[in-house]
Amino acid sequence: MYVPAHFAPDDDAVRELLLRHGAADLITATERGLVATVLPFVHDPVAGTLRGHLARNNEQWRLPVVGEGLVVVRGPDAYVSPSWYASKAEHGRVVPTWNYVTAHVYGAVEFHDDPAWVGRVVRELTDKHEAGRAEPWSVEDAPAGFVEGQLRAVVGVEVRISRVEAKFKLSQNRSAADVDGVVAGLTGVGDVASAAAVERARR
Repeated sequence: MYVPAHFAPDDDAVRELLLRHGAADLITATERGLVATVLPFVHDPVAGTLRGHLARNNEQWRLPVVGEGLVVVRGPDAYVSPSWYASKAEHGRVVPTWNYVTAHVYGAVEFHDDPAWVGRVVRELTDKHEAGRAEPWSVEDAPAGFVEGQLRAVVGVEVRISRVEAKFKLSQNRSAADVDGVVAGLTGVGDVASAAAVERARR
């Protein structure tokens, strides 16, 4: 990934993205070519892994992986209009762009066809995404027999992280007045997450 110095995040920002991201793209190279699946992951910073699960009927887990896998993790992203820049009125030399937060996570991929392993990951994912709700749902809220049937329909996946390349392109190369305009513009179109990301990037 091409990462200019002003778009390179610090380790804490990358760690936060990996801990709190939504769904990500698991991409593996196989003898049949590239295969990709969108799925949520749990990041374990101690073990240095991403863990998730995919449908048993998904052929990706049955195809031997050639080399390392790639997980593309994303944060907020948004179109940035040049009309939001203060510099548009000053000299007009502005163009549209796209702001985004992403991390490319590389590592060895292992699939787990083990109900106990998958059960642990399902509970981790559930706890992660139910945390903070007034009445969080738990796997134990569903009948045991139903849960067992659901677990038989999925297999686990684990990516042992070898390296992470991240880029937080959030108007860091613009003047303070232009950044003010971007925050106001994003807020005006209702993209609060992207506006907040731009604000965090300039601190």
